[in-house]
Amino acid sequence: MANIQQAEAGSFYSYLSTGCKMCRDGAKMVLYITGHCGKNCFYCPLSEERKGDAVYANERKVQCDDEVIEESMRMQALGTGITGGEPLLEMGRVLHYINLLKSTFGQKYHIHLYTALPVDEKTINNLVEAGLDEIRFHPPLQEWENIGKSKFKTAIINCKQAGLETGIEVPAIEGIGKFAGLCDNVDCYINFNELEFTDTNYEELHRRGYRLKDDISNAVAGSRDSALKVMKLFRRGHFCSSTYKDAIQLRKRLIRIAENTSRPFDEITDDGTIIFGIIHTKNTAKILEQLQEFEVPEEMYELKANNIEIASWILEDIADEIRDISDKIEIIEKYPTSDGLIVESMPV
Repeated sequence: MANIQQAEAGSFYSYLSTGCKMCRDGAKMVLYITGHCGKNCFYCPLSEERKGDAVYANERKVQCDDEVIEESMRMQALGTGITGGEPLLEMGRVLHYINLLKSTFGQKYHIHLYTALPVDEKTINNLVEAGLDEIRFHPPLQEWENIGKSKFKTAIINCKQAGLETGIEVPAIEGIGKFAGLCDNVDCYINFNELEFTDTNYEELHRRGYRLKDDISNAVAGSRDSALKVMKLFRRGHFCSSTYKDAIQLRKRLIRIAENTSRPFDEITDDGTIIFGIIHTKNTAKILEQLQEFEVPEEMYELKANNIEIASWILEDIADEIRDISDKIEIIEKYPTSDGLIVESMPV
């Protein structure tokens, strides 16, 4: 029986792959190759926005190679997880980005890939030659009953022989115990993800009888229990909770980005967001004159079009002095990501 260890936020594991260890530290960029798939899994969490044929690096929709590299550098990523949709429907694109990332950041830059396809030897060889380090298979639900006799078994064996760290990754629902024989036979790890309600899968999950676990998360009731019940059947397994992905992995990635991209006057919160003040004005020259009179260090503010961004604590101190020559004064909290989603705006 595997030695099962409890992790943060309800996760547990007897084994963590190299990719999982990096994701746990928020050190992996997510490279989304395409929204096209065709498997129509009832639990698919993919948003409508992502179902088209576009490439995203983390939250950023990218148009060129330089933007992919820039996004990885923004967070000082140690590697990348390639996902979709079904990324291997765009095989040329996958190989291009693996080559790009490896040639830019070196062979130690770790790349793992998710696929729902039982890849053949030619595909495996192309992926290995490009530099792929780890592959995770997501067999569609209809394959689970006879998974030990499926093409996925052959694909896993071939991947391992080619030197790839190889595993299976599926949602934690009834039936996951069927993978035990296969994982033992081919000696691969398995990851269970806590099933979640999303805008796109809610109706189908509800129709099938799934319900929310509680009022504070999107996790499905009973999903964690399904993984806990079968975990002892696997020598190398990992259950990743919904809360862990949001509260731990995402937060650490945001903190990593914020620490690498923040300005001297940005305040980084424990959640990885940044806080700063904004002076909205058409009279930037007059505001700059006032800041100089107040002896505000130049590194504590930045001139933008029709506004000045400034340390929040300084803005609170000088707000009354500049109110008459400002259109609006506020403190905002936002994500440090490329899309810059604003969490909260607070008038001063």
